[in-house]
Amino acid sequence: MTNTARTVLFHEVGGPDVLTVEDAPVPDPGPGQVAVRVQALGLNRAEALFRAGTYYYQPSLPASRLGYEAAGVVEAVGEGVTEPAVGDPVTTGPGIEMSAQGVYAERVVLPAASVVPRPATVDPVTGAAAWLTYTTAYGGLLETGGLRPGDHVLITGASSGVGTAAIQVARRIGATPIVTTRTEAKRKRLLELGAAEVIVTADTTAEAVAEEVRRLTGGRGAEVMFDAIGGPGFRPLAEGLAPGGSMVVYGWLDRRPAEIPWNWPFTIHTYANQVLTSTPEGRRRSTAFLNAGLADGGFRPVVGEVLDGLDRIRDAHRLMESNAHLGKIVVRL
Repeated sequence: MTNTARTVLFHEVGGPDVLTVEDAPVPDPGPGQVAVRVQALGLNRAEALFRAGTYYYQPSLPASRLGYEAAGVVEAVGEGVTEPAVGDPVTTGPGIEMSAQGVYAERVVLPAASVVPRPATVDPVTGAAAWLTYTTAYGGLLETGGLRPGDHVLITGASSGVGTAAIQVARRIGATPIVTTRTEAKRKRLLELGAAEVIVTADTTAEAVAEEVRRLTGGRGAEVMFDAIGGPGFRPLAEGLAPGGSMVVYGWLDRRPAEIPWNWPFTIHTYANQVLTSTPEGRRRSTAFLNAGLADGGFRPVVGEVLDGLDRIRDAHRLMESNAHLGKIVVRL
């Protein structure tokens, strides 16, 4: 293998323009490591926050790497690695520390535990758009929120990658997804993906959304809410929760303080995907659920746009921050 690869780095925090593409060293895989030739990158909101210095941990500067999620092929394995094997298609994600292990690169070396198998029938663009979104939806809705067949679930910010995956996860187990989105333009596509009802929030309030959820559920409310927004709307939104239900918070797009809702009894959970996928059992369950859905066609990752080449990474981040897309942005190498 060559000992360098084109790699996205940043030397200061800021907007998309701080991202550069440079040749960076790529070591041979050591014990417990694998080398992956990257074929496609899936972008996530966390990476924009990390690049800007507003994520829950800070980048190590200068020369911080970036990125959790890639699809590729194993090129080499280190001592003691029995799975995956050379030539296997894989995706990355579990346990990655972005400063040192970020996957925005043509080739990466990672711990074997940070890659999971990708079905041979799943192309790299689809694979790059799937891992983080579907495992977050699986872990948040099923393992944490306890969503069951016949339940109603309110999914906020449903046009995101995780939101569109959550619609499909809910449908797969027989639950009914009610979703929110900011603009009318995304309603039709969300209905096509399986949303039972779409509530447009641009000209309404959290109180009105909660009232509509109660109306749509015959006055009972949703058994689970899956929220990526938080902020001042969190408390009034919870008025749409059924008695004894669960609120699962997996993001904080609105960083203003959020009050605890008053309509007890209910349970508030916070969900961090790395907690589930950092354990062997969590990786086994989440990967099995994801790959079963990909293999039989039940899961159809929504790709908003595909950009070609690492040199488009700034454009990809600008697009992500514009919120003009639906689903995931993928950079194909």
